[in-house]
Amino acid sequence: MSDDVYLDYNGSAPLDPRVLDAMMPIFQNGVGNASAIHHPGRTQAARVESAREQVARLMNASTNGVVFTAGATEANNLALQGLTAASQAGRSRILISAVEHASVKATAAWLGQEGLVKVDIVPVTAGGSVDLDALEELLGDDISLVSVMAANSETGVLNQLDVISGLVHECGALFHSDATQLVGRVSIDMSAAGVDAVSISGHKICGPTGVGALIATRTTARQLRPVLHGGGHERGLRSGSLNVAGIVGLGAASALAAEERADEGNRVASLRDALVSGLKEQLPEITENGDPDNRLPNTANLRFAGADGEAVMVNIGPVAVSSGSACSAGALEPSPVLLAMGLDREAAEESLRFSLGRFTTPREIDEAIERTVTAVEYVRTMNGSA
Repeated sequence: MSDDVYLDYNGSAPLDPRVLDAMMPIFQNGVGNASAIHHPGRTQAARVESAREQVARLMNASTNGVVFTAGATEANNLALQGLTAASQAGRSRILISAVEHASVKATAAWLGQEGLVKVDIVPVTAGGSVDLDALEELLGDDISLVSVMAANSETGVLNQLDVISGLVHECGALFHSDATQLVGRVSIDMSAAGVDAVSISGHKICGPTGVGALIATRTTARQLRPVLHGGGHERGLRSGSLNVAGIVGLGAASALAAEERADEGNRVASLRDALVSGLKEQLPEITENGDPDNRLPNTANLRFAGADGEAVMVNIGPVAVSSGSACSAGALEPSPVLLAMGLDREAAEESLRFSLGRFTTPREIDEAIERTVTAVEYVRTMNGSA
């Protein structure tokens, strides 16, 4: 058996060797600031613009709306802060879903604490998607921005972006979506979905860590206000010398995702289903968290009743999975995503996320099943629940 079975792609995907190949010339010979007018600088700038086109094509967007950032966290901050700063008078509220990434939730909370906007939270259904009826009730002509993720990182559950955008635009607000988990796995057309701005991150699509982008429509890009100030890079929206190697890597990863995600999604979904069915065949009392008919092809969030998730992770050996828990103020807390879906604390603490990806193999799935079954049975025995 291998030393590691990596099933935490939603946390961070391995770097594709083809992406590294695209980055190596910049590491080896990529001298020059992309903002300089000399020949090395212009060469670097041309590489950046080529990557910008690749990122835009990933979601059928305009290259003029692509703003490179240090990752989705910065992109989410730029979207929420930058669009709130540009909001019209009288539009003093923003909406976010109850299961957003911390970079959206914390940014929205800060905006509220500073008195810049009032923040309302849109609940989700038991299946994990945004409650559309609740969203419609919260919308009004005082809303400036709505931020709802395209796919949840813990459950993989998808949201109906086209439906949400229609509701949001009807009241004259803008719609932002954190699509970090979606873009490398499911096709997204910004125009068809009606999304005004989308956040992505390189390391979730087998690209480099530390680079991402906010992709906005042309109209929305013109409304953005910068969060970082300095030399006026990225058309004044993101100052700081460009990370050319990272940007080229993001472009290469985007091109590969656009070309391969359909076939890759089918293959990975088959492996995911084999994992879930294999575990259910050998273990009783397994529940799938989130709507299994409306999720990413690579993700399964499973509750093993009677077995604490953290304890299973300790005993699962070389299999890398995630509990979805976060360490807050020194105390381990259950997943706020699962709690928002209506699970009680015990059920949330007994849940684990398995997220597969490009390099996952059938042999690794077999090993993951064997290791997980052994770990769950051991923990249940220790708890006296077997």
